[in-house]
Amino acid sequence: MSARRIAAAKVATKPVARLAPEPAKRTNAKKAAKPLPAKPAPGAIHNVSAAAEKLAADIDRALAAGHTDVLTTDAIQALMAAACRSYSAQVEASGNFPPLAARSRVTSTDVMVTASGLLKAANLAVFELGMWQSWTGR
Repeated sequence: MSARRIAAAKVATKPVARLAPEPAKRTNAKKAAKPLPAKPAPGAIHNVSAAAEKLAADIDRALAAGHTDVLTTDAIQALMAAACRSYSAQVEASGNFPPLAARSRVTSTDVMVTASGLLKAANLAVFELGMWQSWTGR
């Protein structure tokens, strides 16, 4: 069994913590709860992309100024997870494209440190990556 499947089996067998229900709050009967919108508002995707580009520029400026602690560990992990899932979803939906721009300021060392960290976090070995690449052609 691959390391990925073993890790998935471990996660699947962990008990789910059950939270006690919160006590009901008093509400005004005349005020009806607003239903959540089923679809994002027009332009919401553009707004997320614009916010992501601004955040990336802010982080890049802070790093250039020598502020390596501009993000907390939790923030880095949340952003990395969102970026990985978004990239993977877009590649699956519309084809392969490079995750970094051609004139990116990311160095080879940055890529190696990040790739190594991602593989370790997912409990994968370089051999498994090579096998997956040969099977999928990616």
